[in-house]
Amino acid sequence: MNKLWVRMQHLGPAREKEKRGKERNELRDLVGKNLHVLSQIEGVDLDMYKETVLPRILEQVVNCKDDLAQFYLMDCIIQVFPDEYHLQTLETLLNAFPQLQPSVDIKTVLSQLMDRLSNYAASSPEVLPEFLQVEAFAKFSNAIGKVIEAQPDMPVVGAVTLYVSLLTFTLRVHPDRLDYVDQVLGACVKKLSGKAKLEDSRATKQIVALLSAPLEKYSNIVTALELSNYPRVMDYLDNATTKVMAVVIIQSIMKNTTCISTSDKIEALFDLIKGLIKDMDGAQDDELDEEDFKEEQNSVARLIHMLHNDEPEEMLKILCTVQKHILQGGPKRLTFTVPSLVFSALKLVRRLQSQDGDVTGEDVPATPKKIFQILHQTIDALSCVPSPELALRLYLHCAEAANDCDLEPVAYEFFTQAFILYEEEIAV
Repeated sequence: MNKLWVRMQHLGPAREKEKRGKERNELRDLVGKNLHVLSQIEGVDLDMYKETVLPRILEQVVNCKDDLAQFYLMDCIIQVFPDEYHLQTLETLLNAFPQLQPSVDIKTVLSQLMDRLSNYAASSPEVLPEFLQVEAFAKFSNAIGKVIEAQPDMPVVGAVTLYVSLLTFTLRVHPDRLDYVDQVLGACVKKLSGKAKLEDSRATKQIVALLSAPLEKYSNIVTALELSNYPRVMDYLDNATTKVMAVVIIQSIMKNTTCISTSDKIEALFDLIKGLIKDMDGAQDDELDEEDFKEEQNSVARLIHMLHNDEPEEMLKILCTVQKHILQGGPKRLTFTVPSLVFSALKLVRRLQSQDGDVTGEDVPATPKKIFQILHQTIDALSCVPSPELALRLYLHCAEAANDCDLEPVAYEFFTQAFILYEEEIAV
């Protein structure tokens, strides 16, 4: 019946093409119904399906050489037979995909199979050991690699779509295996290697979906920061999408009130959101929408307040890391980001001031005096923007805090800078 269905597209005169197409569709439906009936027969258990039914069906699929028939039949197999059967015959089923015609939309069928099995795992947690037993992740990963290799002309969007489905499968079935997640991202990087920034909007959308999936699953950017290939995937996004992804990351931190508590993690985080904290190569000032820019910088300012560590020494390292990055942001950004850094640093000063013991000695890693040195450098950069009124207010805040710490020379220096700024920039 399947052979007749395939042959019918080549039979008869051209004037009967429409009639022949209708008859072919009816025969296609009949083939699909036969497969459905076959899946319902009581005697077709897993052993028979594995040994007889599936191999013979796949033989018909591969040998027919018709792209429409192959797509439809593979889709039918996935839809009509039980999830358990697919899991136990995964290798046999996946081995057929690279043998299909290059024009077959393999990514759609393969994605459907992964989605179906990931739903199976989510709805029946007791079957998770079976996924480990059959090495489902490794089999899917190898199959996708073979399909991409067998179809060198596959568009980037098709390959990335496959990796999105594989990552979704991995996050549902093996959420504790970060190495699997990173492996999927690494495979995507390998596919994209040698290419410039993505210009295909569909591929870009799939990359954003790929990068968003771990954030949604783990609700913790710290987990994503452990994925070495995460920033490498982001590097293929254009400037505008890099900024969009950076906003998504910050929103995830805010939504989940994630506290980033080490300087090395903050270094990695700022590398991910670099599209917001400094000008990207090739970006034009006239591309910036003023309202969007303000909202982006306000989100960075809010992020700075989420960076915290109870240990003064580590908190000082965090402040130094933030200072290094925001001072590279250019004058337009400083008015948004410097105040957040200043008040975060002054919080640490007050914390040190309230502690018992010596917090001023040279051997103490974090002292108010050291923090005020950082603040002086930071506000000085702001006063050169110029944004004299804001710099004046921040100098006065620091002078007051230094005076409360009995650091009279430091307070005097801040007051002096404030008066100089007032006389030279504001009073004129």
